[in-house]
Amino acid sequence: MRAAAEIVPVHPETLARLSQPKQFLEVSLPVRMDDGSLRVFTGYRCAYDDSRGPAKGGIRFHQDVSIPEVKALAFWMAFKCAVVGIPFGGGKGGVIVDPKKLSQGELERLSRAYMRAIAKNVGPATDVPAPDVNTNALIMAWMMDEYNKFTGSIEPGVITGKPVAVGGSLGRDDATARGGFYILRDLEKTLGWDPKAKPIKVAIHGFGNAGQHFAKFVHDVGYKVVAIGDSRGAIANDAGIDIPAAIEHKNKTGALPAGKAISNAELLEMDVDLLVPAAIEDVITTRNAGKIRAKVILELANGPVAADADATLQQKNILVIPDILANAGGVTVSYFEWTQNRAGFAWSLEDVHTRLKEIMVREFRAVHALATQKNTPMRIAAYAHALSRLDAAVRAFGVASVR
Repeated sequence: MRAAAEIVPVHPETLARLSQPKQFLEVSLPVRMDDGSLRVFTGYRCAYDDSRGPAKGGIRFHQDVSIPEVKALAFWMAFKCAVVGIPFGGGKGGVIVDPKKLSQGELERLSRAYMRAIAKNVGPATDVPAPDVNTNALIMAWMMDEYNKFTGSIEPGVITGKPVAVGGSLGRDDATARGGFYILRDLEKTLGWDPKAKPIKVAIHGFGNAGQHFAKFVHDVGYKVVAIGDSRGAIANDAGIDIPAAIEHKNKTGALPAGKAISNAELLEMDVDLLVPAAIEDVITTRNAGKIRAKVILELANGPVAADADATLQQKNILVIPDILANAGGVTVSYFEWTQNRAGFAWSLEDVHTRLKEIMVREFRAVHALATQKNTPMRIAAYAHALSRLDAAVRAFGVASVR
């Protein structure tokens, strides 16, 4: 944030306000287990900033959820929403639990207990949760139902990422990948890439929801995906991987198809045009940044490049499209879902795609122009672009505001 503040004018009070979260809640969650015993879980919800609108951010169920992590992710969400210009602040939540060790019934009781505990602090006009690590559309439906019981009304806009049958939006399933794909297609003009005229090689680290959808998008327009990887390892094929077949095999068996086996470390260091980290954080660090040979890195994952590795990538003239911009398609379509819920009607899939493309291309061009003008990395430019919007919102409330 400090580096971003050096390239755009920001009032010192804006930085002061953003140095701490506005609200942090810790809750105890007593849950009756299937064997009749009682376990008490710990949950958190952070509303970091709401100067631009209701806080917005996911809920994760993971054994390593911590207070510093939740605060940092809520801060990050404030900037992600601001960089694409949607009217949300930053929020995040989580429960310390390994959900794989719970039965379906225990998971539902925990989800409902969490929503009951935070219900006074969330709502369509205050803080809007969504799915995150180890949570999904079904869990969001349970939580919405519990919130509705608490308020005595039907409020689908309290949460996003729901099943379409109960107010979810069409197009949410592939929104993260699609948003990144729209950026890539616009970037082609700057780079002079034409996948139909000359092979453009792509390596994708992470073959879950975002990675699979992105792989299909680029494959369908002529890019050559030469490597894919998941938590078990990776495969490579210089001639290009049959992506539809790979997706079918992965979803049917849980494993990558047969192929030339390589490690994920080798995948990251391949000589490709485009590297797409779409899995976990900190896969590119000072240990391997010097070995990265991709021309462009598009961060579909959150935080795949460690902060101390950015300088090395910059020295190698590797263009990094940062996560707060590259993967913001997900929260953008979550905004569309919230908007539809508030308005009381649903958009067509074509409308969702058209509106998403407009936002992603517009904001990518603005960030790229700022990076070029200030001769600074895209990451700093993205944070500066977001910070200027946050600063404008803080200033608009006047000196007497202590929101």
